[in-house]
Amino acid sequence: MERPAWAPPGIDISVPSVSRIYDYYLGGSHNFEVDRQAARRAMEFMPGLPKVMQANRAFMRRAVRHAVAEGITQFLDIGSGIPTFGNVHEIARAATPEAHVVYVDHDPVAVAHSRAVLDGDDRTGVVAADLRKPQDILADPEVGRLLDLDRPVALMLVAVLHFLEDADQPYAAVAELRDALAPGSMLILTHASYEGIPLSEEVASGTVGVYRDIRNPLVMRSHEEITRFFDGFELLEPGLVSMPDWRPDRTGPLAEGETPEDPYAFSGFGGVGRKA
Repeated sequence: MERPAWAPPGIDISVPSVSRIYDYYLGGSHNFEVDRQAARRAMEFMPGLPKVMQANRAFMRRAVRHAVAEGITQFLDIGSGIPTFGNVHEIARAATPEAHVVYVDHDPVAVAHSRAVLDGDDRTGVVAADLRKPQDILADPEVGRLLDLDRPVALMLVAVLHFLEDADQPYAAVAELRDALAPGSMLILTHASYEGIPLSEEVASGTVGVYRDIRNPLVMRSHEEITRFFDGFELLEPGLVSMPDWRPDRTGPLAEGETPEDPYAFSGFGGVGRKA
């Protein structure tokens, strides 16, 4: 297999990557056939997975705009993945030129490509670190250079916590990050769940099996379990809801010719909380 210029040396391009699979779902070009094969296997059980990812991105954009409207200009995006159109820094800067963003990921492809895309942008940084080790993130020089933790920060954990098993202590990781943030900071979070999927749990579990087979277990948590990540935050209205239902851009009836949201878009949950 020929190694493209954007793939950093040292990574095994014969092994599927969660970041590259996500890129494929969104119609990106930074993925290999091994990633596409894994994605297509997952879609045999849940053909609407691209719609779920699109709903996830749309939620992220609305949440970032809301954070800026509330006066937040600093963003810490953990599990940021491969840059695609409409990333956090683009959305935030469209609302305020003062936005500072730090992207964090442990996938070498995501980190290398992010650094290439953002080269020369002195208000945006990229950190190679793992959510399982919050202190490594908080102590990174790029975080210290770009973010003032004595002022409110939007902590973004979008489509990442469901890749941490309970043994990884995800609640403790989120709590450690929360405790490092100033009052007024926000948590922007999405998480996969069997709840809301327009399929039986038995069928949907086939997708979970695909991720387990590629050694990236996908943990489907309940609404109650996901809500626990907001301990120490006040959940903002409308609470932890399906992603299209979180402050949608359009609240009125469908216009003539418009089609309803795809049922798969309502899989999983998203929410925003504020630290008191």
